[in-house]
Amino acid sequence: MNPIDSRIHQALDGEIARDALPPALRRTVERLEAAAGLLAAAAPVPGLEARVMAVIRQPAPSRTWRVVRWLATPHTVMVRIRPAWSLALAAVLVLLALFPLGDRGPMLGEHEGIAQFVGRFPGARSVHVVGSFNDWRTGTIALEDRDHDGVWRGVVVLPAGTYEYMFVVDGELWVPDHLAERQVADNFGRENSIVIVRAVRR
Repeated sequence: MNPIDSRIHQALDGEIARDALPPALRRTVERLEAAAGLLAAAAPVPGLEARVMAVIRQPAPSRTWRVVRWLATPHTVMVRIRPAWSLALAAVLVLLALFPLGDRGPMLGEHEGIAQFVGRFPGARSVHVVGSFNDWRTGTIALEDRDHDGVWRGVVVLPAGTYEYMFVVDGELWVPDHLAERQVADNFGRENSIVIVRAVRR
């Protein structure tokens, strides 16, 4: 953009006579004065001033209204995840998948309780619990060794009462629970373990 010759400003302000200007500058001054005259003669937009003042005089919207209007207006959200944060997010998702927050255990009836079975059988491929609560049927209640440390665990919801039970290791070996508080002789020359289930709700 070319700067305006200072003599044009002086001529418009009446500081120097137009006749003292070169012909090209004199024509520029005349065109500027003609444009100024057209702008001065232009009719103002009807009601413009009133509308502007009405907007200015409006009370400021409340904080609640501003929040609602901000929430209703679409916004562009850009999320940048660094590699370290990506790994942390992945770890949190894995933990939530393995240990759901909503898992509060089994639902119990009014006269039911929880029997916990724990047995240590290193090297075992499978461990089941059988007893008077399932007619001594094998393969129905499996214990788990989640930590692969040889300790097998299981939880069973049973009606309140006293039950006899044994562990079945790898589908063949019947073993009593040596950690049980009581043992009772069975009809086969062995001992069965005793578990007492107490109702949770009383």
